[in-house]
Amino acid sequence: MILIRNKTKRLIILVALIMAVFSASAQQMNETEKSSLEVLLQVYKSPTCGCCEKWMSHLDDNGFKTIGHDTHDMSILKDEKGVPADYRSCHTGVSDDGYIFEGHVPAKFIAKFLKEKPAGAIGLTVPDMPIGSPGMEYEDEFDAYEILQIMQDGSVSLYAAVNTFDEQF
Repeated sequence: MILIRNKTKRLIILVALIMAVFSASAQQMNETEKSSLEVLLQVYKSPTCGCCEKWMSHLDDNGFKTIGHDTHDMSILKDEKGVPADYRSCHTGVSDDGYIFEGHVPAKFIAKFLKEKPAGAIGLTVPDMPIGSPGMEYEDEFDAYEILQIMQDGSVSLYAAVNTFDEQF
């Protein structure tokens, strides 16, 4: 009888240990999955810009966390971050690792860029404010646009072409 109790105790202890290990592993996986999906972007924008707020909502709805910073002189930040003057827009997002996302870049392409981290690139830009891009929605209108990759030397190259509304998502 004593032998059975010891085996039972051992079995209970073993099961409890296994459950604790699986529980800790599951919790760690959930935190890892969440952190890989929730990338923080500091967004610098004009205090009166409504489309910037809409773009931030688009990002927040698609796995990012944004924190807005109102500023009245965006050119200082854009100069500091290396955004070429001809490729600027109304707001600038900056990731924790220093990449920049200028203008209405869709979350889908930011996530792709951050996964790839192209050599020599500092970020992406959607110059101007294309109608139908995230944050610039207006009725059923859509203007095709290009997402450009900004390089450390200030040059740009085509990163992606968005020809339809649905290609943004």
